[in-house]
Amino acid sequence: MAAPTTGIAPFAQLVDKVMSTEPYASARRVFWVVDNGSSHAGAVSVVRMREAWPSAELVHLPIHASWLNQIEIVFSIIGRKVIKPADFADLEALAERLGAFEPRFNAAATPFDWRFGRAELADLLNRIDAHRAAASAFPLAA
Repeated sequence: MAAPTTGIAPFAQLVDKVMSTEPYASARRVFWVVDNGSSHAGAVSVVRMREAWPSAELVHLPIHASWLNQIEIVFSIIGRKVIKPADFADLEALAERLGAFEPRFNAAATPFDWRFGRAELADLLNRIDAHRAAASAFPLAA
């Protein structure tokens, strides 16, 4: 039977493995940016981390904000541009494709522009209101 991959114990094992390896073992502070998954959610997880590893700081992303999680964005890109279609003869072929993708992606990648201020929000809300008004003017036939 395989060991569980999610939960408090597997997350603690991962943290132990990383935090006991250089350069993290001797770092003054190590930030762990996590989502709000059950294995590391809430204030209790922050206390648990601090007690186990005083130099570790658990930082939670906002709830329902997976778009802020950069690794999820990278995995999404890899999923769309590298892994699909899943036509690999074996794991070595997948590893080769991933290895070939990295330098191409790094050469072409540009930073994501995360600016979304009051003006952009007002514009979005105005467009939603206009869309709703247009949709209600032409109700679907019964």
